[in-house]
Amino acid sequence: MERAWLFSLIPLTIGVVFLGFGVHGLRRASALRRTGVDAKARIVRHEAMRSDEGATFYHPVAAWTAGDGSTCEYSSRFGRATVGPRFGVGAQVVVRYDPKAPHRFVIEGWDMKAVDLLCVVLGSLFTVGTVTVLLIRLLTL
Repeated sequence: MERAWLFSLIPLTIGVVFLGFGVHGLRRASALRRTGVDAKARIVRHEAMRSDEGATFYHPVAAWTAGDGSTCEYSSRFGRATVGPRFGVGAQVVVRYDPKAPHRFVIEGWDMKAVDLLCVVLGSLFTVGTVTVLLIRLLTL
């Protein structure tokens, strides 16, 4: 095997990672739709996280009372550069959470399925494209 073949592992690895991340997110969202419980919540603060490029993303922290009476307060897995008044501190929102694991939740209108779908599409393109190129190279040797 030539060294050039090893470079094919880079887009293949990227594709598999993106595909795995996207599929995991879509399965998680599907499970929440099936078995999740809705609750009224309040945004209590925003956790600011800086990316490596220096951009700041704000993750809203929602607080609600679960069906068993326990208090839950968790940060959303999605952050945005700006936060509108609809998701400002003190705003009333609806969350859908897993009663067995309340840290698995989504804020209606904030968490987006589009990110997971984009990861699936990009991962599929990288994976299928790389495998196709490798097969063509193998067949034309």
